[in-house]
Amino acid sequence: MADGPILLNKAAAVAKWIVERNGGDVRLALPLGLGKANTIANALTDLALADSSINLQIFTALTLRKPSPTSDIQARFLDSAMDRLFGAYTPLKYAVRLGNGTLPENIEVQEFFFQAGNWLGNAEAQQGYIAANYTHALHFLMARRPNVIAQLLARDGDRLSLSCNTDITVDLLRARAKREQDFILAGEINPQLPFMPGSGELARAEVDCLLDDPASQFDLFSVPKRPVMPPDHAIGLHVAGLVPDGGTLQIGIGSVGDAVASSLILRHRRPQDMRAIMAASPFPGLDSAETGRFEVGLYSVTEMLVQGIVELLKAGVIHREVDGAAIHAGFFLDCHDFYRSLREMPEKERARIQMMPVSFTNQLYGDEFTKRAARRSARFVNVAMKATALGGVISDVTDSGQIVSGVGGQFNFIDQAFALRDARAIITLPATRESKGKVTSNIVWDHPHETIPRHYRDVIVTEYGIADLRGRSDAECVMAMISIADSRFQPELMDRAKGAGKLPKDAQVPSQHRANIPQQLQTWLSPFMKDGSLPVFPFGTDFTEIEQLLLPALSVLKAATGSRPKMAKLLWRGFSARGSDPELRDCLKRLALEHPRSLEEWLSRLAVMGAFEASADDP
Repeated sequence: MADGPILLNKAAAVAKWIVERNGGDVRLALPLGLGKANTIANALTDLALADSSINLQIFTALTLRKPSPTSDIQARFLDSAMDRLFGAYTPLKYAVRLGNGTLPENIEVQEFFFQAGNWLGNAEAQQGYIAANYTHALHFLMARRPNVIAQLLARDGDRLSLSCNTDITVDLLRARAKREQDFILAGEINPQLPFMPGSGELARAEVDCLLDDPASQFDLFSVPKRPVMPPDHAIGLHVAGLVPDGGTLQIGIGSVGDAVASSLILRHRRPQDMRAIMAASPFPGLDSAETGRFEVGLYSVTEMLVQGIVELLKAGVIHREVDGAAIHAGFFLDCHDFYRSLREMPEKERARIQMMPVSFTNQLYGDEFTKRAARRSARFVNVAMKATALGGVISDVTDSGQIVSGVGGQFNFIDQAFALRDARAIITLPATRESKGKVTSNIVWDHPHETIPRHYRDVIVTEYGIADLRGRSDAECVMAMISIADSRFQPELMDRAKGAGKLPKDAQVPSQHRANIPQQLQTWLSPFMKDGSLPVFPFGTDFTEIEQLLLPALSVLKAATGSRPKMAKLLWRGFSARGSDPELRDCLKRLALEHPRSLEEWLSRLAVMGAFEASADDP
């Protein structure tokens, strides 16, 4: 449109206009994560609910939903803090109906990436999942010939920006300009979105319809910061020692990403303290770690821009520029403070962060020579759920085939690591997990589904060390993986390996790796967590001080839930807990359990008291 978009101030009018333009057949593409035009999408959903002759097909990824409490204690913790922690975010009506099983036949939803764990057990969502590398999602979408893209936009005066989601939309618009695609771009203004210049800046003529309704504008979805616990910090320290000055970095969201960023900042600002922490480690491998300051600095190319990367930029760790940018990213999603920091960042500094399509960040095709020169000594750091002793990685799927999240761009970065000179793909995961009172190993012998096949094995890191697997024989690989497993599970893994003929019958776990237990980890890191060198929330938190005190206890409770013996132990311990402890009293008051009025509340109170005492056992 030569004169710019049609301006409307009511979502119902936008939806009606879209349906009329497309004859009642709406093939709606919504961006991954934060950039969905929720108000427009909900208005379209309302029309399709009211009129079954309207066909609404939705292709998207990472539909964001606030958590639904699954227990009385979770509800007590979350209900009063939901908007503070996650934002006053407008729920997507298609997701609500998909969740409760009331989505009608004329509305179809397909996603290529799930919010982690959100759709486990939901048959309709699982059946609508599309397995796709992030770079392939564009082509799968284009094959569906979408006729509407509905995206949240940032505004700066008369300028418009795709802001958080250049990932696929930039390439879709390029395809439309070449007449390879034909769709309506419906934009929805949100004043909380940071205006990001560069490839995501839109000419007004590119937007067909623009919703600007202050009454329907909503808070951006916020991902609360999770506490960085000793296993996370240990992984962060190991990874930080693998990153060379002058190199390239990609990290993701979550406690491990925060731990990696925090350790890199510590290494840059206080290298002597970093060396002291590493020297104190009872686990081998840190004596050869990189511990010097970042004089040349890092360049970051990442599909996901997170607060940890922005903090690295502020700290001077990331400052090597490529075409005027120190960071190239495809989309962003994080917490309230992250969005605020981008909005308030001086324009000159914000210009050093360039939002790009994932066709740029996640692969080398297109201007390959320049990309190879820029992405030197790359370290691509990603998180997994499990890994096999032969080096296969499981990041998105259960053993029964249920999709937890999706591959996203993980395989893209693994592939880049093998294509680039001196690059490494680093997969991180805690050595164990606890559920229903049972501790299990995340290093397993085998798994029926692998996100990253074992022939792409490279570097795998747990809190107990680093397994360098690239180019290693199966026997070497298996021994390296067992050496970073929790020692409680090493005998079983050894037996499985020997039974499969992958290790000699007389093979033994190296003596220096036989004490891979949580107590060793606590002894190593506790002093450095207490003195603030390794903070629990390195980049702040939306949790109050009392909530921060509660989090470890709630973690203990969650791990024990489903195990009668474990819950009975916590209840018994609650009987002997020091009810006069002022911190415990504050926690009980926060949960409205200070004065229980029913048997259920008495039991909840005892469980919390027992969990509070148990969490205090760990330094």
